[in-house]
Amino acid sequence: MGEPFSWRSRIRFSDTDASGRIHYSAMFRHMEAAEDEFMRVIGFPYADIEPSAGISFPRVHVEAQFISPLRYDDEVETQVTVERVGESSFTLYFMSVANGRAVSRGRITAVCISVATQRSTPMPEDLAEALQARRG
Repeated sequence: MGEPFSWRSRIRFSDTDASGRIHYSAMFRHMEAAEDEFMRVIGFPYADIEPSAGISFPRVHVEAQFISPLRYDDEVETQVTVERVGESSFTLYFMSVANGRAVSRGRITAVCISVATQRSTPMPEDLAEALQARRG
């Protein structure tokens, strides 16, 4: 089992709402950025695998639970763990921490589809193996 991948970011002014806290939609951008970097680290950046293999990974489920407020300029560490690997989909689990406290957790499920047919297709075997090796 792999250790969680960790990515650091900072809450920007544009991430906040009128209350001065992070807007809920901005948390998904931070999760997606952590996901992108995680995929790069395991050797499968989306920019490389999607066009060359004729596949894509649309999100079929996303969720976030907000535990503690995030404010402008807070530094956030987002840990990414592989929660599930299926034949054509996978689920990543995210835990974000700021100032020593848990601030959010969430999940993203992506499904591998054929660009030509727009239907689910088995993900490349080497990707499934890389994800499985990082499963928490």
